[in-house]
Amino acid sequence: MPHVSVGILACNNEAIIADCLQSVAWADDIFVVLDTRSIDRTASVARAFGARVIPHRFENFAAQREFGLSLARGEWLFYVDSDERATRHVEEEIRHVIRDDAISGWWIPRRNIIWGKEIRHGGWYPDYQLRLLKVGRAHYNPKWQVHEIVDLAGEAGYLKNPLIHYNYRTFEEFRRKQQQYVPYEARIRYQEGKRPKPWTYLSQPLREFWRRYVTLQGYKDGIWGLVLCSLVAYYYGFLVTVQLGKLWHERQGRAANARRKV
Repeated sequence: MPHVSVGILACNNEAIIADCLQSVAWADDIFVVLDTRSIDRTASVARAFGARVIPHRFENFAAQREFGLSLARGEWLFYVDSDERATRHVEEEIRHVIRDDAISGWWIPRRNIIWGKEIRHGGWYPDYQLRLLKVGRAHYNPKWQVHEIVDLAGEAGYLKNPLIHYNYRTFEEFRRKQQQYVPYEARIRYQEGKRPKPWTYLSQPLREFWRRYVTLQGYKDGIWGLVLCSLVAYYYGFLVTVQLGKLWHERQGRAANARRKV
């Protein structure tokens, strides 16, 4: 039977990481990549569960996960976030599928619990994540510094049993995380050469809201769906566009300074 390592990225997660570790106690090897900015008891809690704790300076999410790939002792690496829980059914399915050496990675669905309510629409389910990786056949694309993308050497399969994701317990947590993600998302779009037009500041959030609320049926989650779709449209439609515009403005400023020096 191939061995499975579980990797967890963590930073100031002492309140939730114990439950996460307990849910993956079946793994052959568990390690925590600890952001060096962490100042709470995350490390001591993880070590008490027998996990290896490796401090690593945070640059971006892709770099942090790529570093984690080098720490895996098993043939397979299963990434779980500190706010996720793996059920017994996930364990059983993973133990079964990793016997197939023809597959290099497995997507796993997630059930998202947001503000205490499970959200099933608006893109929140099945919310597949490529998390079970054959070591040596997977690398994280450095371009995607947030909402990471895996470059996989080989085919990928899909697991049936979901992770339970306790995503955004409070509105403040939601706001804080989106503020962290927005600059990364803007940088990705900037590197792709996307440049906002004057009307984009209005059209982009409207398109994002329509996609989430209508196309992906966010309205089926009632008032929760309306609020979530509106907030995502604000952060990923409006604020990302604002940040993107600032990047292009800064570029123009640097170019103008260079011309003046000439």
